[in-house]
Amino acid sequence: MSRSTLILLLVLLCTPARADSPSLERYLNIRSCQGGAPLAGQGTAFLTNVTGVNQIWTVNAPASWATQLTFETDRVARVKASPDGKWLLFERDQGGDEHNQLYLLPATGGVPVALTANRMAIHTFGDFSPDGKSIAYVTTERNGTDFDAIVMDLASRTKKVVYNQGGSAQVACFSPDGKSLIVSKALSNVDFDLYRVDLADGKLTHLTPHQDPVFFGDVQWGADNTLYLACDLKREFAGLARMDASQGISSLEFLEPDRQDVDALALAPDGKTLAVAHNREGYSSLTVGGQSVTLSPGVVDGGGFQFSSDGQRLIFTFTSPIEPANIHSYELASGKLTNVTRSTLAGVDPSGFVSPTLIKYPSFDGKEIPAFYYQPPGVSRPPAVISVHGGPEAQTRAHFSALTQYFVSRGYAILAPNVRGSTGYGRTYTHLDDVRLRMDSVKDLEYANRWLSERAGKIAVMGGSYGGYMTLAAVTYQPDRWAAGVDIVGISNFISFLNNTGSYRRALRIAEYGDPVMDAEFLREVSPFFHVEKIKAPMLIIQGANDPRVPQSESDQMVASLKARNLPVEYLLYKDEGHGLAKLSNRIDAYTKVVEFLDKHLK
Repeated sequence: MSRSTLILLLVLLCTPARADSPSLERYLNIRSCQGGAPLAGQGTAFLTNVTGVNQIWTVNAPASWATQLTFETDRVARVKASPDGKWLLFERDQGGDEHNQLYLLPATGGVPVALTANRMAIHTFGDFSPDGKSIAYVTTERNGTDFDAIVMDLASRTKKVVYNQGGSAQVACFSPDGKSLIVSKALSNVDFDLYRVDLADGKLTHLTPHQDPVFFGDVQWGADNTLYLACDLKREFAGLARMDASQGISSLEFLEPDRQDVDALALAPDGKTLAVAHNREGYSSLTVGGQSVTLSPGVVDGGGFQFSSDGQRLIFTFTSPIEPANIHSYELASGKLTNVTRSTLAGVDPSGFVSPTLIKYPSFDGKEIPAFYYQPPGVSRPPAVISVHGGPEAQTRAHFSALTQYFVSRGYAILAPNVRGSTGYGRTYTHLDDVRLRMDSVKDLEYANRWLSERAGKIAVMGGSYGGYMTLAAVTYQPDRWAAGVDIVGISNFISFLNNTGSYRRALRIAEYGDPVMDAEFLREVSPFFHVEKIKAPMLIIQGANDPRVPQSESDQMVASLKARNLPVEYLLYKDEGHGLAKLSNRIDAYTKVVEFLDKHLK
């Protein structure tokens, strides 16, 4: 053996072998913690998907050992603590059907007690009374469509209907003395009304009569009969406002300039100290008691945004493009910000996570469309995916996405646009896709494709729910621009969708999309199902069998029509899922096939 050969052999033996990149399954095993509920002392309850679906866990102090309290195969949708921190109330459905039932559980653990048991009805928790002896919630139990507000005495389980005005409603909050409720009624996804219910005599007071759509949300009842809320009356953005709980809209006063939406709002037990998170182009800023809290570029999640009962700490969920969601605690006295939880990264090296660039691209009419762009390092003209959010009254935010990070690690570029119709950019922008303007938002995807084509190779489009519709619309009406499409629980036919979606949400969707009778001709024009013959791109369609929002029939009919024309389509149907994929095993199965599908058609 020559000297040079010996040296080369020694080098090879002494050099550590390069580890293979983590698998998709490893990325999907990255966990998240969310929906925190402050308990007594430094304790916190929260939801985490460590077991594969969200269950309730607790910690006695930040970063201490966590204890699991629920052990179900179905996800827990929400958890709230009683005012004294001794009880947890949570919601859970079956197989993703969204017919949530309410359960009560000791904060120290034990066997959950079912407070509701009608599996044909939806139950949505609202608030604990200030003394913790009663709860208020809404339910569709009366007719399956309309939400009535109920007050339940927890000791006797007696129930009293306190609001039954029809339509979609939620309980916002109890008054500090427990004698009144604020109920929010949705007229559309961006138009609300507030009602005050006096519990002693049942008197109902309409607080917010108005004409044009107005958002009233995040209502908190403070001291001196003052309601704090987010509102966009005669404004572009839903800003912080207050009004008298007796006088209503005539007393409405804005507390900040018209420049950004309130993300989340919480009021301390003193009835005066406010915590406010704002949305700044997809990122969050946070103030507590008027003082700014320094955060890394990311998002404060509204779920679990709450002060502790002693008013000494604020609990909230925070995530960023390179940080999975975790519960954070902010101590008012010291200004100290602490991680309550630390979500496991499943052995994936976070140094490889990529932060997006916030860009804007011009659309067909010159309008600038904001988008998050993830560029894989060192890859020239990478294959790319345009990821479209649902809603449409929603926004792609600076959240962590394990799937996005996996694709970037595999050399894909990801562009996540907030096309017209998205929230977060003002009232005018949100309404630019309403009814007859539907195809303008689809054109925004074409121009996203054009922008990306200058930087990438083959391009696919992927989205869920309304983003699934946008995916189908893109490949239908722009057939030459797309190499593949992945539709997840998407709308294929607006007429059948509006006729078959859950009755409790039909009116809200008609306000956005149009009437299936009066607007039938237009809805046919913009429904991909009626124009399948235009599609050229291979399709992968994913559906949950228990979906109450976009029924299975929407995917079934699209797949059948594609197959009848011998167009390439793969169909994944999950019997134990609803509107999306909640169970880890199903996510691993589905997204493994998504990766294989995109690798085949884009690389």
